[in-house]
Amino acid sequence: MMSATTGAVSPALAATAQAVSETAGDDACAIVAAMPARRPDPQRLLAAVTAQREAVGAEPYAGPVTAAALGAACLGLVIEAIDAGQQPLREALRAATIHALGLLEAGAPGRAVEVRVPPFGAVQCVAGPRHTRGTPPNVVETDAVTWIMLAAGRTGWPAAVASGSVRASGPRADLSAYLPLVSAWPQHPMHPQD
Repeated sequence: MMSATTGAVSPALAATAQAVSETAGDDACAIVAAMPARRPDPQRLLAAVTAQREAVGAEPYAGPVTAAALGAACLGLVIEAIDAGQQPLREALRAATIHALGLLEAGAPGRAVEVRVPPFGAVQCVAGPRHTRGTPPNVVETDAVTWIMLAAGRTGWPAAVASGSVRASGPRADLSAYLPLVSAWPQHPMHPQD
């Protein structure tokens, strides 16, 4: 297994690769180490929050500088921008999309469905049989703005599928039971409920 901090291959994996290579020859297999999970960079997220707050005319961010808090802030700010008829800034949209995908992954653990929101991210979620090679049998794909609207409950699953904004294939690709991912807006650090 690859170390997330150094990128080095573990001794056990290296020994296995050596044994296979000696037995079957160098061309028989290639060891591809798993890519470590991407960890959100709080400074990059803070820059996205700051830029999007400026774009919507909001006061500077004063909340916690953690990936979770900044991801939630980006989600709220992207929704605020869309509500104001503005195009969300790319970095804020990216951060909000990744945050919402993380919420889905945590709320619907599993590997039966692959949810793709190009170009920002993809996760596997929902309990059930998982795929191991090639295109998975259960795929959901949509654009980032539609994904944010689904996550926030601003767009319903059936309407998004019917309009073609969401492409869902496979018997487990219906995510309506897991949406919305966040409570009704405005309910984030910049807009507390009265």
